[in-house]
Amino acid sequence: MNIDLRHLRCFLAVAEEGGFTAAGRRLHLAQPTLTRNIRSLEDSLGVRLFERSTRRTELTDKGQTLRDTVAPLLRQLDSALRDLRKGEKLRIGFSWGLPQGLSRLASRFGEEAGVGVEFIRCDTPQAGLDTGQAHLGLLRGEPLPKGLRTVLLYEESRIAAVPASWQLAERTALDWTELADLPLIINTVSGTTFPDMWPDGRRPAVGAECRNMDEWLEQVAVGLGVGTAPVSAARRYTHPSVRLVPLTGAPTVRAYLAYPSHGAHPQAARFADLAWRAAEELHE
Repeated sequence: MNIDLRHLRCFLAVAEEGGFTAAGRRLHLAQPTLTRNIRSLEDSLGVRLFERSTRRTELTDKGQTLRDTVAPLLRQLDSALRDLRKGEKLRIGFSWGLPQGLSRLASRFGEEAGVGVEFIRCDTPQAGLDTGQAHLGLLRGEPLPKGLRTVLLYEESRIAAVPASWQLAERTALDWTELADLPLIINTVSGTTFPDMWPDGRRPAVGAECRNMDEWLEQVAVGLGVGTAPVSAARRYTHPSVRLVPLTGAPTVRAYLAYPSHGAHPQAARFADLAWRAAEELHE
């Protein structure tokens, strides 16, 4: 027989709710879809499960028998499936500056999906996706690596990080074009600012290279050059020898949640979809 679990779940919802309208609300299904599933189940079994009228929907004798048989089986199956998820972890990698809203989403996801979410710092170009440490990665900037599915979470403006000992640190604002005349600190692993973002012939020289946000901040602090980062960095990363100066005319930085196009964790797409739908909450 061509019977799926969804047919049985639809049947049980109608049987327990006493009608198609209430069952549709419970299952978040449109009534035509629910009706088709019940009709498909009846056709496969070759029996009528409900007596329908304009006023009510009642189980037939065959329907009552099926309800009494299926209800405990589905509950036992649901319990077994929930038990399988216990201890399962969805790992989200980030290089720096994890948005606070993402933690709230992770907590909500854990309650709804029964799968725990943990965040791991990975100083790699793909925030742990490239090493297998993470199932999803928070990536900033472009271009994005190939072989990934991504959802755009938000975009934000940039600030300039200037050594406190420089006269520039006293400025109330800097323009993007001014940075072309200054040595630039480059985070080669997880940075978002590189010389080729300026026009050819007007590109800044590289003052120093580093591999993570902490090193980037320290190299600015000792005066090896200036840097730029998303404004959210100002909330998380401070240094007594670095001044954060508003930056005008700079390209924005886009933040994505990414996971592999093939072989991804079964819950990765579900979490990414939740994050996309709650993108405003993430950018806080």
